[in-house]
Amino acid sequence: MDQSRAPVLEALVAYHERGDLSFTPPGHKQGRGVDPRVLAVLGEGVFKADVLLPNGLDDRRMTGGVLEEAQQLMAEAVNAQTAFFSTCGSSLSVKSAMLSVAGPGEKLLVARDSHKSVISGLILSGVEPIWVHPGWDADLHFSYPPSPAAVEAAFKAEPDARGVLVASPTDYGTCADLAGIKQVCVRHDRTFIVDEAWGAHLPFHPQGLPVWGMNAGADVCVTSVHKMGNGLEQGSVFHLRGDRVDPNVLKAREDLLGTTSPSTLIYAAMDGWRRQMVEQGKELLDRAINLAMSARASINQIGGLRVLDKESCDAFELDPLKIVIDVAGLGADGYHAADWLRQRTHINMALSDHRRITAEITVGDDTGTTNVLVESLRAMAAAGDLPSAAKIDLPGPGELELETVMSPRDAFFGRTEQVPIEKAAGRVIAEMVTPYPPGAPALTPGELITAPVLRYVSTGVAAGMNIPDACDPTLRTLRVVA
Repeated sequence: MDQSRAPVLEALVAYHERGDLSFTPPGHKQGRGVDPRVLAVLGEGVFKADVLLPNGLDDRRMTGGVLEEAQQLMAEAVNAQTAFFSTCGSSLSVKSAMLSVAGPGEKLLVARDSHKSVISGLILSGVEPIWVHPGWDADLHFSYPPSPAAVEAAFKAEPDARGVLVASPTDYGTCADLAGIKQVCVRHDRTFIVDEAWGAHLPFHPQGLPVWGMNAGADVCVTSVHKMGNGLEQGSVFHLRGDRVDPNVLKAREDLLGTTSPSTLIYAAMDGWRRQMVEQGKELLDRAINLAMSARASINQIGGLRVLDKESCDAFELDPLKIVIDVAGLGADGYHAADWLRQRTHINMALSDHRRITAEITVGDDTGTTNVLVESLRAMAAAGDLPSAAKIDLPGPGELELETVMSPRDAFFGRTEQVPIEKAAGRVIAEMVTPYPPGAPALTPGELITAPVLRYVSTGVAAGMNIPDACDPTLRTLRVVA
């Protein structure tokens, strides 16, 4: 295919050149009805580009194939057979992928460090999770994606599981042995789904980055173009190879969950990003990798700071563009370090936990932005006014591996009650309790609550941990099965 094409963008240009007048949504009519105060902030171009796909960029039956061609171009560009665009983020895309592999009452191997969107998919679908626990680093209090051996053991214990879902890269840039897990899936004749939300850039650089899921043999990969690419927020793509997942089934599942009013703005940004990366991706990513490596080296020279690398952890692979900075050497925690940087230097870090902050380097960075990052970190380390590290009762090895006694769906939708956290141990949790980011629930509906996990989340919240999904975000109470 002609990868210099960008069908959605081209159709948008043609729409304006024709001078079409639409009596359809969106009601702002290309910005003509928008408050000038809004236009002054967002700009007229946003509204002029906000056009329906059917009865807009394409005809009412979509016979022009605008979106279809854009998706085919994406598939070819990343070594997939089929690609679907989604404007509801990978949170929806991963649910659709799960539902295309397993149905209500069927089993699916799921990495227990999966994002809360995966748990939401289990709740909605009634799929029974068979948890595959990640590797645990007791020194760093840090988890890694499950190993092929862990997936093998899970399939042997649950031979009727329909497939496995793992996240790689994680929010910390750690990656699974995807090729090894694929070999396990082949031996057991099962489907392999990769939640590769953080890996949209991986197909466009042959060296220097972790392996791309399609190249490792995954059956379905879900990517978020807005995370490490140049897409708008909520831009996501499904990628398929092989015949284990019927693309018509996946499209039907996505249609069940997705919006009937997708944003052409998001489609157009993904379409243009694909063209840019095919034409310039190697060069752009070379520059980004060099920037990241230089920043890593500079940060490691700052007293009290240490950047996560292959030598300091047991990850199978690491994405070098994810700079994970341990601030424990400053006697601080990541929550207050991130707050200090935002308040004092006006830079926003991507993630913070009890001892780390993270920065993501993308093709949108240059020496100017990375220099600001390094100098801001240097100023923080020298300031001497960071609060002392908050006291968090961190779980030991295995203490986050809770017993599942009900299905997530039954626990979430069943009769519940709100109880004081002091009385929650021994009860069955009926809600998600998720430190966010990275967004992997510490408590998932259907699990038996233990004292160690209660101490962890309660002391975490007191220290600055964000728990956005609990009914009571202060965690003075928890929702449990009645």
